[in-house]
Amino acid sequence: MAQSKAGQIVWHDLFTSDRECSMAFYQHVANWTYEVERATDFAWGGGEKDFVLALSGDEAGAGLAETPPEQENGWIAYIEVSDVDVAVKRVGTLGGKIVREPFEVPGVGRNALVRDPLGALVGISLSRHGFPVPRRQFGPDVYVSNGTDFSQAFYAELFEWQVAPERDKNRVALLGPGGDLVAIQHAATWPTGSNAAWVPCIRVASVSDACRVAATQGARSASVDVNETVQVHHRILCDPDGALFVLGVGQTPTF
Repeated sequence: MAQSKAGQIVWHDLFTSDRECSMAFYQHVANWTYEVERATDFAWGGGEKDFVLALSGDEAGAGLAETPPEQENGWIAYIEVSDVDVAVKRVGTLGGKIVREPFEVPGVGRNALVRDPLGALVGISLSRHGFPVPRRQFGPDVYVSNGTDFSQAFYAELFEWQVAPERDKNRVALLGPGGDLVAIQHAATWPTGSNAAWVPCIRVASVSDACRVAATQGARSASVDVNETVQVHHRILCDPDGALFVLGVGQTPTF
């Protein structure tokens, strides 16, 4: 029997204003390859358009799309649920906001976009494809907000996430329904007035080597202050199109 994906981060989409540039960037930094699929009813804009799958080896865990109208460039993480429509109906009562009502992605599943109470954009997904949770391509995502702010009740109620009892003052482990690590909340100083953000952790063979390559390809440091302990574990960067990402290698240290 296949292991349940419920409560797991099962996919990432990158909205970019220059898809070719973004593809080249992540190919250089993370050694990704790509497959182009033709969608007859494209979820982001409608009609017949190409959708780019990003792969690490034979693992597909991300897609790249031209930034839709009324959206911003950046990465979106999708968290699996058993019923997207039921989950979305609870978003408002939990302090969040609906950005896009549930919609079908033919051959892929059903998705919705919402913001949590701190403004972080996140996808809700019921996947109907055969791709497993992309653990080779991505590590646990990083949640960044001001200080230690985190919308714990929102994620607990919608996705059955728990905050790990073991913690330090700078990092908090976020556990899925089965007790496995799904994400990390980092203490940080975020620009005044900015929403919180989910930042994907892209796995690479060497963080230092990947950082050097990223710099040559136009990456820059993000406008967020984190202490030295956090920087050891995750380097928060912006790609040339302004999308936040971090680089990780191997297993994230336990708490």
